[in-house]
Amino acid sequence: MRRKITAGVVIGSSACVALALTAPAAQASSTSSGRRVLQKAPSWVTHAHRVGAVSGGTVQHLTAVLNLRNEAGAEALAMAVSTPGNKSYGHYVTPTQWRDQFAPTNADVASVVSWLKANGFSVGSIPANHRYIDFSGSTAATQKAFGTALSTFDKNGTTVSAPTTSVSIPDGLASIVAGIQGLDTSQIQTPLHTNGATALPAAAPTTATPNGKLPGPPAVFRNAGPCSTYYGQKPATGLPQAVADPQSYAPCGYTPEQLRSAYGINRSLANGVDGRGATVAIVDAFASPTIYQDASDYAAKNDPSHPLKSYQFSQNLPASYNHVNLCGGNGWYGEETLDVEAVHATAPGANILYVGGASCLDSDLDAAVNTVVDNNLAQVISNSYGDSGEPSSQAAVAEEHQTFLQAAAQGISVLFSSGDEGDDIVATGTRQTDYPASDPMVTAVGGTSLAVTKTGGYGFEQGWGTGKSTLTSGAWSPLPPTWIYGGGGGTSTLFEQPSYQAGVVPDSIANYFGHGPMRAVPDVAMVGDPNTGFLVGERQQFPNGSVKYSEYRIGGTSLSSPLFAGVVADAVQAGQHKVGFLNPWLYQKVGSRDFRDVNHQGVTDAVVRVDFANGVNKKDGTITSLRTLNQTQTISTGPGYDDVTGVGTPMGWAFISGLGG
Repeated sequence: MRRKITAGVVIGSSACVALALTAPAAQASSTSSGRRVLQKAPSWVTHAHRVGAVSGGTVQHLTAVLNLRNEAGAEALAMAVSTPGNKSYGHYVTPTQWRDQFAPTNADVASVVSWLKANGFSVGSIPANHRYIDFSGSTAATQKAFGTALSTFDKNGTTVSAPTTSVSIPDGLASIVAGIQGLDTSQIQTPLHTNGATALPAAAPTTATPNGKLPGPPAVFRNAGPCSTYYGQKPATGLPQAVADPQSYAPCGYTPEQLRSAYGINRSLANGVDGRGATVAIVDAFASPTIYQDASDYAAKNDPSHPLKSYQFSQNLPASYNHVNLCGGNGWYGEETLDVEAVHATAPGANILYVGGASCLDSDLDAAVNTVVDNNLAQVISNSYGDSGEPSSQAAVAEEHQTFLQAAAQGISVLFSSGDEGDDIVATGTRQTDYPASDPMVTAVGGTSLAVTKTGGYGFEQGWGTGKSTLTSGAWSPLPPTWIYGGGGGTSTLFEQPSYQAGVVPDSIANYFGHGPMRAVPDVAMVGDPNTGFLVGERQQFPNGSVKYSEYRIGGTSLSSPLFAGVVADAVQAGQHKVGFLNPWLYQKVGSRDFRDVNHQGVTDAVVRVDFANGVNKKDGTITSLRTLNQTQTISTGPGYDDVTGVGTPMGWAFISGLGG
């Protein structure tokens, strides 16, 4: 079954997974000149501040996204091999088999390439599955070829470019090309991690760098004390009591051993299951030059029984980078570090493949994911980035969604962080879910606040939603409830409810917007609250210019996704086979011993954290704040499925052995 989307509005339906995108040719309107409108100008350009026209000589790096052949068949195959009870369950295809059935033909690719070259473009890489064609050319050539005009805008303080008129192509190509990516440079992904000191600070390079050149290490961030080695160790005595339960100083940052113990993963290790033989691919933008050294030093210091051996880590990096300053450059190094160290924490025997995107643009990151999928490089892919809200661009959705279909058909588990801005109302002005987490062919991983006990036990979990009150003149200000960040969740406005969520997701969530049941996010969860976060270590630049290894506490659903990816890798080893697209299995197991149901309601817990005002040392003083837990805006935790923690958090060996089968 197929459904259509136009500008993010559902106008069709499906009985299966309810997300197949029709070819743009079916939606595009013909013009009198023998051309078809492929995509409209982004809606935001009508109210953003226009700076001026893009210079005609500016080089545009673009991607032509191509349509699948027999997309309905691709959808059906992806779900059939992923659904327990289906006769095709687990009978995954190879990349070659996928290409033979669904990839655009050589003739289709040749037609597009010929047209691009005839219009003055240089054609770059084309993957074996023909998902896209990279090409580049001048702005003048771009505007002429696609019948549009490009302008620069000041959008939320960032200079970006976008078309101000519709983008069109010749009628003969409209059935082949799904859209053109890269014209709108505001379509970028952001890393979903936070050190917790402020409300999701934007990651920016220490200094601007020439385009294509990566900056050095990021500026140092250090946690101040006091802090607790486990939840509740150090009571914050002498401070005003604002919640019902005792207030203690925030954990200093949980170690790999603490997280394995609390989540019951140590039992898996005792059974000889640590992810060995499985490969987890991590996709982020750019590449930290010290990543293996950092992760190796971190494991030696904090998890000496489980060193990160050189053969366990490898990289697949692009030949060059672009949009470095727009994307925050070395702000991605901490994301990469977190992802690698978190995967190794829950699957210390697994192989880790880092695949760097050439930039944070949607097209470059999807190219990195596609590299893993089309070459069958891993059994699990963890992605800790996303857009605030869902895109209206058909090209953006088609490029990523069709990659996810191929991954499912080949038995690759694709995970995405659900976001760090709760219901997105503060970030975007309207209640939304993040994309790609909302795509029904990925597993969206939400966040929790986790209490680890003195003995490494599981104390409790709550939905991650943090309030902040600062100690001012001996009192907390403002008094709770407040909100600064939290795990992403809610109801999609783009994707209809997939079959695996039917009968599990409460109607109050699925039909939140009143126009039929829709996809709900997230699917599962693990710890993400930076105030009950994970200790990481990387090389950073100190104020005196020196570069040294340093550790700090971090969180975000960027932590949740790689932790869960490690758990999935453990299941791959336990079963000695791929476990594929997870969601149909996950929703069949709701209420079973495989999950802990996170259903704590109300705000009764809080931690106190002390931060250096300058993020480095006491020179400029410290700031004491109360961080209240379980403040989740219009989304909430509750019994069964909820839109903060999904079906719950994995129950150690029960989950791993159950998923492994």
